Amino acid sequence: MQIVNSQISIEKTNHSRIKEQDINNSPFGKVFSDHMLVATYANDSWQEVKIIPYGNIPICPSLSVLHYGQAVFEGLKAYKSPMGKPLLFRLEANYKRINESAFRLCMPSIPEEIFIDGLKELIRLDVDWIPNQSDSTLYIRPIYFATDESIALRPANSYKFIVICCPTGTFYSAPVKLIVTDKYVRAFEGGTGATKCAGNYGGSFLADKEAKQQGYDNVLWLDGKEKKYIEECGTMNVAFVINDVVITPKLTGSILGGITRDSVLTLFRDMGVKVEERLISIDEVVKAYEMGNLSEAFGMGTAATIAHISTINYQGKDMILPTVDERKYASQVLQKLEDIKTGKITDPYGWVSQL
Repeated sequence: MQIVNSQISIEKTNHSRIKEQDINNSPFGKVFSDHMLVATYANDSWQEVKIIPYGNIPICPSLSVLHYGQAVFEGLKAYKSPMGKPLLFRLEANYKRINESAFRLCMPSIPEEIFIDGLKELIRLDVDWIPNQSDSTLYIRPIYFATDESIALRPANSYKFIVICCPTGTFYSAPVKLIVTDKYVRAFEGGTGATKCAGNYGGSFLADKEAKQQGYDNVLWLDGKEKKYIEECGTMNVAFVINDVVITPKLTGSILGGITRDSVLTLFRDMGVKVEERLISIDEVVKAYEMGNLSEAFGMGTAATIAHISTINYQGKDMILPTVDERKYASQVLQKLEDIKTGKITDPYGWVSQL
């Protein structure tokens, strides 16, 4: 066993599985790298921090997270530079957001030396799991959850923080088809919609299942109060190009503050594109479509990156959007974003960390 910086212990696997996998062509979330980071919180302090071979963890049926859902997570990616160096995109933003999510669920904050330093050490160890193929990356999933062996209705006193990694290809292989739901709602202001907590996603599964049964890829959510204003898709934030203006729902407290969203809006503004963050109703989108003013719609997320939206169904009618070849905004910003992430062009924002 190796001790790193006297704080993170490393136990290397005796058998790497990398030669058994095609890491350049792996489905999302099915294949995992050799190691994982595990940190424990108990007795009002963070205790052990270790990197161990990827594998099962013991649980008991009274584990508090199973009963009361104190669980938050993050998602980010590792890339390779043209020189083959591992790169991480906006690691500090993910660190900030997981602690904001943790605060909302009454969980202790994670120290920087555990999240950032530990994650970097894990990627250094599993660097060979970063795919070489341009459309594949190493997806990184930090997960933080309550571990009290108790069903007492209160915030837990003990927690686990774990980071696992999986090589993955393109999340959406084709432009996506969305259906607007006014049957279900995702979040309300004052709730947990702005956090990346597990319950937000579990609560969306039924709507997502019904969307797929109707031939769509995912749901486009409306606000919970009036069921009028567009919020986000089940897997990403969304934006619309109307009369050459990029419009995206503003962060009202019920929408996740996407890191990709923030990056894309920053790039658009620096490219001279007019951007509006405001309330946008589904009726406004329908009217723009009928007037011929809606030229693009796209999603923004870590897993999806930039996903072109080809179809939006509302109240039984499909809005068919222009083909990808006819679009200029999303494709242009996608290329610039990917070039920054992979070190092909200069990063003027300080977003990329090279290990």
